Amino acid sequence: MSRLAIVVESLKDWGPFYPSEDVITFEQYLAGATDKHERVRVINLCRSYKYLSKGYYCSLLAEARGHNVIPAVRSLNDLEKRSLYSMMINLGDAQARSALKSLDKANAPQVTVRSFFGETLSKEHALLAELIFERLPIPAIDMVFEREGSWKLESIKSVSTKDLNEDEQTLFADALSRFSRRIWRKPKERKAYRYDMAILVNPKDPMPPSDKVALKKFVRVGKQLGIDVEMIEPKDYQRIPEFDMLFIRETTNIDHHTFRFAKRAEAEGLVVIDDSTSIMRCTNKVYLADLLRINKVPTPKTIILSKGNREQLTEVAEQLGFPLVLKIPDGAFSRGVMKAENPDDLEEKAKELFKESALVLAQEFMFTEYDWRIGVLNEKPIYACKYFMARDHWQIYHHEQDKTASGKWATMPTYEVPKVVLNAAVKAASLIGRGLYGVDVKQVGNRAAVIEVNDNPSIESAVEDKYLGDELYRIILEEFIRRVEIKRSNKI
Repeated sequence: MSRLAIVVESLKDWGPFYPSEDVITFEQYLAGATDKHERVRVINLCRSYKYLSKGYYCSLLAEARGHNVIPAVRSLNDLEKRSLYSMMINLGDAQARSALKSLDKANAPQVTVRSFFGETLSKEHALLAELIFERLPIPAIDMVFEREGSWKLESIKSVSTKDLNEDEQTLFADALSRFSRRIWRKPKERKAYRYDMAILVNPKDPMPPSDKVALKKFVRVGKQLGIDVEMIEPKDYQRIPEFDMLFIRETTNIDHHTFRFAKRAEAEGLVVIDDSTSIMRCTNKVYLADLLRINKVPTPKTIILSKGNREQLTEVAEQLGFPLVLKIPDGAFSRGVMKAENPDDLEEKAKELFKESALVLAQEFMFTEYDWRIGVLNEKPIYACKYFMARDHWQIYHHEQDKTASGKWATMPTYEVPKVVLNAAVKAASLIGRGLYGVDVKQVGNRAAVIEVNDNPSIESAVEDKYLGDELYRIILEEFIRRVEIKRSNKI
């Protein structure tokens, strides 16, 4: 059973809007009691969110009661300091820069945008308002932008509904109606499930970690285990509190909505794979290289190159020999990885990669016909594959213009994997966390070398599940259930 509670300081504040049984005063919410198993979504519309105000206590009490509340206490704390909300919103990424272009039309050094649940009266600012709300979800805000060469976010302040004019009241009511329907829909007439899982997918992802058939298997096996599995997309950010679990099946990165989804889901108390810490640790190869080195995990010989230090190139050539491999820190699916055959080639390719990153990894080249991929979940190996190199290429993936070719594969039980490979993979994954990882390992004779740890490993039909079949999906989903039950038992 789910319930919506719209909390106001005084019913007079709701005077301009249609009466609703969902609207209650702060005092009513303070005195109210709910069943701990009842799902309650609170929209906090108190006049002020200042520390120790009624608005602040409303969100604080909601979180203490296990209710899903907007704005969350964390958002209110961020709102108090420009340094915090600037970091949370991050207007430096490509999506934000694109949205900020709408301010150019104002032809003024300062622009104020008023937003209600990510909607605004000025249609040209719609994308900007939506982006800010996604990253700092507060019902009604004024955002002040100033031009200092580029646009900067000067301030954000919450707005009380009692201060709205007639046009703004209409927009606010419509935005609230759309928002409340989107985040807390009427329950479907369906079989009652014990758990709700969101799987984040993106139709625009060129190389998603799970194909459509694999996703359907997660849904089917989930039903057998009592999990209602639903696919969500980047536009569904505000629906996160509806679920018990979030499984990210989209290529991840730090400066990306997948990272924000993970952070928001963690803040809402969901069980999350990939968790934000794993994303952070895995997506940067410089961090990963140093982590593995310090913990004595076997890897190819690796040297971190710094932009502007040409002497390092000579040292690298002497220590690693040719050919050698160059990598940017956040490449994925073999992108941003180059092979240098000689000193001139090394200088040319290093120069190209330094355009993208201040640090580049130089690594010993180890020729193998295939790489091992060991799937590790909660520090235990669950599947093993051999990924063979793409035809006439030295990598698994061969990117050429708009085409990407990949090599063949072979899947086998983990007990058939050489122990030196399995041990290296599990040790490397354990340094990242207890999530789901795909560890790439090269083997030359008795030597195993970890190439990288992937936080978002491929689970594709007839590839990774070739040996275990449905059991692979069951293993993953049962781990989600185990973690949810631990969370629930800790709340009793």
